[in-house]
Amino acid sequence: MAKRYWLMKSEPDVYSYDDLVAEGEGTWDGVRNHRAKNNLAAMKKGEQAFFYHSNIGLEIVGVIEISEAGITDPTDETGKWAAVKVKPVRKLEHPVTLKHVKATPDLSEMELVKQSRLSVSEVMPDEWKKILSMAKKG
Repeated sequence: MAKRYWLMKSEPDVYSYDDLVAEGEGTWDGVRNHRAKNNLAAMKKGEQAFFYHSNIGLEIVGVIEISEAGITDPTDETGKWAAVKVKPVRKLEHPVTLKHVKATPDLSEMELVKQSRLSVSEVMPDEWKKILSMAKKG
């Protein structure tokens, strides 16, 4: 099975990319959307995700890696919600804004654009490469 890529949103005033860097490894928990839960459950150790600052900034700011997959959300007393552990890989050279993503025809089918409220979404390999390229150019 091919390696998959993801995008994970967090409000930077609650938990930012810099907070993850300072922590070294964090637990991605508190997700209460079935589609996002299924995405978390599908993740494998070693896969990578974009770290997206939602609400404030509205931009992709970094790359993170799934360091532990298939765990139950520790904030969920029912035991039905999924979580993963993540580690920082690198900050992007230039953040890629949502506005820039939406203005890029090659990214028009991206879940970030199509399902804007989804907190954990899949990123197709060609979308991943395009965003990395955009981050280099600024």
